[in-house]
Amino acid sequence: MAVGASFLVALFFLPMWRITLEAPQYPKGNELGILIYIDKVTGARPNDLQNLNGLNHYIGMKPIESDAIPELEYMPIIVGCLIGLGLLFAALGKRWLVAVWLALLLAAGAVGMYDFYMWEYAYGHDLDPHAAIKIENMSYQPPLIGTSQLLNFTAHSYPASGSYFIGAGALLAAAAWWMSKRKS
Repeated sequence: MAVGASFLVALFFLPMWRITLEAPQYPKGNELGILIYIDKVTGARPNDLQNLNGLNHYIGMKPIESDAIPELEYMPIIVGCLIGLGLLFAALGKRWLVAVWLALLLAAGAVGMYDFYMWEYAYGHDLDPHAAIKIENMSYQPPLIGTSQLLNFTAHSYPASGSYFIGAGALLAAAAWWMSKRKS
């Protein structure tokens, strides 16, 4: 349980999510990418976010800026609390507390995915009516998970390395819960 909770520390260093945009002018290996961490949004490469914000300006999207996303301020606190609770619950050694921690982790993940979907929705639908490029009934929301076509861009949205540490932490906690069941 303690090791599983400790795996969440990786979220302070690794991105949770990655969105990649491919287009003819950005062929494979040169596509634009966004990395989403628990406290910031960056480009996959040094100028990616700046270039993407420049392109998004023409279709009326707001710039993607970490300071404009309030969730990035309190997500480190939530992750820190999950780590602290996981370590405390491991020290207390109660099987039911492992289940509580797993439920909290799953609830935080579900709320986080819903919030991410709403963030993508707002960015892709709430467009400036005075934008240089307007296409009737067109939205620019990337997929929550998977691939979709947005005009001449193919958008890919998938978990990044930090998410794998969340999954591994949950699996370790579930294994601790299961192994404690066999002992009793």
